[in-house]
Amino acid sequence: MAPWPELGDAQPNPSKYLEGATSQQPITPDKSKETNKTDSTEVPVTKFELLPTYSTATLIEEPTEVDDPWNLPTLQDSGIKWSERDTKGKILCVFQGIGRLILLLGFLYFFVCSLDVLSSAFQLVGGKMAGQFFSNSSIMSNPLLGLVIGVLVTVFVQSSSTSTSIVVSMVASSLLTVRAAIPIIMGANIGTSITNTIVALMQVGDRSEFRRAFAGATVHDFFNWLSVLVLLPVEVATHYLEVVTQLIVESFHFKNGEDAPDLLKVITKPFTKLIVQLDKKVISQIAMNDETAKNKSLVKIWCKTFTNMTQMNVTVPSTANCTSPSFCWTDGIQTWTMKNVTYKENIAKCQHIFVNFHLPDLAVGIILLIISLLVLCGCLIMIVKILGSVLKGQVATVIKKTINTDFPFPFAWLTGYLAILVGAGMTFIVQSSSVFTSALTPLIGIGVITIERAYPLTLGSNIGTTTTAILAALASPGNTLRSSLQIALCHFFFNISGILLWYPIPFTRLPIRMAKGLGNISAKYRWFAVFYLIIFFFLIPLTVFGLSLAGWPVLVGVGVPVVFIIILVLCLRLLQSRCPRVLPKKLQNWNFLPLCMHSLKPWDAVISKFTGCFQMPCCCCCRVCCRVCCLLCGCPKCCRCSKCCQDLEEGQEAQGVPVKAPETFDNITISREAQGEVRAPDSKTECTAL
Repeated sequence: MAPWPELGDAQPNPSKYLEGATSQQPITPDKSKETNKTDSTEVPVTKFELLPTYSTATLIEEPTEVDDPWNLPTLQDSGIKWSERDTKGKILCVFQGIGRLILLLGFLYFFVCSLDVLSSAFQLVGGKMAGQFFSNSSIMSNPLLGLVIGVLVTVFVQSSSTSTSIVVSMVASSLLTVRAAIPIIMGANIGTSITNTIVALMQVGDRSEFRRAFAGATVHDFFNWLSVLVLLPVEVATHYLEVVTQLIVESFHFKNGEDAPDLLKVITKPFTKLIVQLDKKVISQIAMNDETAKNKSLVKIWCKTFTNMTQMNVTVPSTANCTSPSFCWTDGIQTWTMKNVTYKENIAKCQHIFVNFHLPDLAVGIILLIISLLVLCGCLIMIVKILGSVLKGQVATVIKKTINTDFPFPFAWLTGYLAILVGAGMTFIVQSSSVFTSALTPLIGIGVITIERAYPLTLGSNIGTTTTAILAALASPGNTLRSSLQIALCHFFFNISGILLWYPIPFTRLPIRMAKGLGNISAKYRWFAVFYLIIFFFLIPLTVFGLSLAGWPVLVGVGVPVVFIIILVLCLRLLQSRCPRVLPKKLQNWNFLPLCMHSLKPWDAVISKFTGCFQMPCCCCCRVCCRVCCLLCGCPKCCRCSKCCQDLEEGQEAQGVPVKAPETFDNITISREAQGEVRAPDSKTECTAL
């Protein structure tokens, strides 16, 4: 609805809105001239006409323009322009820009370090459990079970590299075949996408930012899930990934190379190793059924050790166990022989915080989990704040046009593929798809990058993380080179196959549409984002894992009806949106079901009522803390974690503080309209007004 013109300067003067009015005084016709009708001189009659621009009926009839929530916001610069600054102001502005850049790089550094510590915390909490998932190699022949194990293990350890290295070790030790390892790699591809989804939850304070950030993060999830839904049955039926990668490995005679380059870890490792250091070999040893590893701690105590081999006299049961007859002695009761014995001598302890605390792994993991999440949240908030203050005005316009603009007409289709290469290159530099996509999420939230442009960047990130794995495989020892390289190539071709499915044709870019739909739902019901994480990354994999352990008959008996219902609902929803006339009248919408089965509104009421039990009226001290929290995190005035602001507003209403409206709203119809009380006008009333 168009706003009332000049609302601030409006006065209750009707002549201002009348045509032909020359003064503020009303014009009264002369009675003598009115009675003398025979006079040839005609007096001109002033015509009063209500201008259509200011007509109440026109205001009512104008359609309301609804803004697209996915449009990028205009980051306008509200500060002083550069041309209007004096010399001192320009110098101060330059130093402020340099300071913001230093702060941005500093918070980005701690953000990446917190992701590394978060991965270590998850490994301490669930690393041994993840190793036990792999320990029973007999159940790995079930591809569906291998898939959910890959998801759960990667979620627990927060690192696809760790889960992939465990799989490589098991394949090299002949505990697992390459065919059984491929579904696990697919599951690891899904599990690694949870990190940037958790990062998106940190922007929950602003609905618009959260809508874009959560959709930008979950587009990675939907791409991985859809790729697995299509490619896992194809792989089980044809084994094309195993065959293609085996041909490549046999065709080229690879030799052991140098270690894969550590680019980002060279910067972050000096800081993170002061916090905690882990012995990741323990998880691999547990996966390979090493009983001695189950009692070992993942926290590394000794960083420098010396291993030596020497000959010692040892006791053996009989002379048959002697190494040779010349090195065998007996006194009639005991028998000795000479053997080579390896012993390890501890030289220097590690220099990290928990080296002398002797706490259990679970306690250290929980402490690091809480600290890393707090640092992650704080760094992300500050990064968003600094980016919001820097990316304004002309700078934001240039960046948006550079990132989101396509090439000229004949080559517009190449823009997305260039973005894929950029995403692969950036991921290769930082050596982690989680770091790259997590850094991309706040940029999507504040509106610098569109979801359509973030999608190919994310696909490139999937390819970039596999190139790092290929380089790491080429640096493997001779006994594990073949298996590790084949698994890395399986991961690479799986992502390439997914890109060929869900990117080249615009119609097939379903992950973007699904992510936008989930973003709209999560922006309206923000609790649903947490439910999405719990259901898709924990409940569904654990349910499939339990049913798979019960056997194929139980899995098929439960899974087939569920899949059938899901397909039926999807087909019915497609018919309802495309051609509802084909369906019976009752099936043209979901109103035949109870409200709780086709709407989140009843659930929202239940959750709001449950969380409302913890929202008690605050004291003065709590109100101050709430205000400080709102100022720091950039939340709206009403903080969702307490009722301080709401109590303050209710107190003002109870005191009868009036809200004065401009005099223009003395008109009854317009004032009702402003309050949302305008009803549909009667046809007679409308004609009279016109």
